[in-house]
Amino acid sequence: MHLDPAHLISDADALQALYGEPGEASIKKEVDHVHPHYRSFIEAAPFAILATGGPDGLDASPRGDPAGFVVVENEKTLLLPDRRGNNRIDSLRNVLADPRVALLFLVPGVSETLRVNGTARISVEPALLARFEMDGKQPRSVLVIDVQTVYFQCSRALLRSKLWDPATQVPRSALPSVGRILSDLTAGTFDGVAYDRDLPARVAGSLY
Repeated sequence: MHLDPAHLISDADALQALYGEPGEASIKKEVDHVHPHYRSFIEAAPFAILATGGPDGLDASPRGDPAGFVVVENEKTLLLPDRRGNNRIDSLRNVLADPRVALLFLVPGVSETLRVNGTARISVEPALLARFEMDGKQPRSVLVIDVQTVYFQCSRALLRSKLWDPATQVPRSALPSVGRILSDLTAGTFDGVAYDRDLPARVAGSLY
């Protein structure tokens, strides 16, 4: 896509002039620790997005478990278990190269979200893994996140998207199945029909 360079924003002063000064509340909401009110959001959230960056690029990865799965160890530390997945470990590889992370917490039915920025370390300390055992299985590792900034995001994005409105839910059948995607991406060499057939049982039996 060709863009006219005359209409591109290329410096911070031009960007600030375009948007103006931030509102007072947007500055005052940011703190350098997990305030008790912000702890409430984290403990109510069954889902979060983990953002990381490394030599091979950026990654935004979904994380989910029963509400409170991210533990507020103290006002400056969060604990995030790494549950069973596809073993790509993109996020963890990134953390080894660049410890900076960001988390976006979502609470079903609540339009405000919570944002946390900090740095992370990967721990396999046995006592720590044992704290996060689910269905008799421990996570492979736990991210220990040192909190730097925490603040809530206002409700506009979720209200515009109608994310929690049942009337906007899309039937899974309206989109290509994962087997169909894999089959088409591999020019039919991947057995997508078998993959789709076995997927529900495989996922249900491998959550932890």
